Amino acid sequence: MADNWTTENIPDLTGKIIIVTGGNSGLGFESVKAFTAKGAEVILASRSVEKGEKAKAEILQQHPEGKIKVAKLDLADLDSVRGFAKNFQQNHNRLDVLLNNAGIMTTPYFKTKDGFEGQVGTNHLGHFALTGLLLPVLKKTSQSRVVNVSSVAHKQGKMNFRNLLFENGKGYSPMKAYGRSKLANLLFTYELQRFFKANNIDSVSVAAHPGVSQTDLFRYLDEKWYFRMVRPLFKAISQESKMGALPEIRAAVDPEVKGGEYYGPSGFREMKGHPVKVKSNSASYNEEDARKLWEVSEKLTGIKFN
Repeated sequence: MADNWTTENIPDLTGKIIIVTGGNSGLGFESVKAFTAKGAEVILASRSVEKGEKAKAEILQQHPEGKIKVAKLDLADLDSVRGFAKNFQQNHNRLDVLLNNAGIMTTPYFKTKDGFEGQVGTNHLGHFALTGLLLPVLKKTSQSRVVNVSSVAHKQGKMNFRNLLFENGKGYSPMKAYGRSKLANLLFTYELQRFFKANNIDSVSVAAHPGVSQTDLFRYLDEKWYFRMVRPLFKAISQESKMGALPEIRAAVDPEVKGGEYYGPSGFREMKGHPVKVKSNSASYNEEDARKLWEVSEKLTGIKFN
C-alpha cells in the first residue's frame, strides 16, 4: 500500500455514486471536490441547501464537467434523515460509497429534534439511522462501502449505557460527549463490518480520522481564552483540511482497502501526514459494547438493519 498516498492515487470513479454528509465545508468539501475531479456523481448532503449550493458552485468552477447534486440533510432530525434516504432511493438504484463525514464538536449541551444529546445524536445516531435506511441500495451495489469518520478523541471516549445521552445534562462535558460520539463511530464501524460478513453482503465498513485538521469544527473552542493562547502551537501541529481529508478519501476509494480497517495520518501521534492504516484503541474493539450500542441505537432511532 502506498505510504505517500494523495488524490493522485484515486482511481477513475466514472459511474460511481457517492454520498458525502456535511459536504459543504471542511473535510467533506475537500472529499466532494476530489471525487468530482475523478468522475464520480456526488450527492453533497448539507444541513443548509444554500451553503451546499455555494460549495457546489465553487467546485464546478474548477471542474465544470462535475456531477454534483445538493440535498438537504439534518442529522439532528430523524425526519430529515428519512426524507433524504427516501428521496435518494427514488432517484438512484445504486450507492457505491456512503461517506458519513458530517459532525459537530465540543458544543454546549443541547438536544436534537428527537431529544438526543446533541453530539452523540448527530455524530452517531444520525449516521446510524442514515446507514440503516440506505442499506437496501448498498446491498444492491456490489463492493459498496460505508466510511465513518472518527477522531483521535475517541481515546477519551467512554461508553456508559446507563446514561448514554447525558440525560438533562447529567455528567455532561463538551469533550466527554464528543469523545463518546467518536468512540461510538468506531464501535459501529466494526459491528457493521461483522453484520455485512454474517449476512454475506458484498459491502465493507471502514473508518478514518483526519488527525488534527484546521476546520470550522474548532469554532466552539475559538471562544475559549486558553485556546486563543495556544493557537500558534495548534497551527504548528495541525494540517490543512485538504490533507486532513485524505484518510477518509482513501478509505472511500482505494481498491486495496479492506473491511474493518481504520485510516489516519502517518505522522507523530497521528496528528498530521499522509493517510495510512492505523489502529484504534482497545475500547473500540469491545464486541459486547458494540452489540449493546447497536441494539440501543435501533431502539432510539426506530430503524432496524434487516
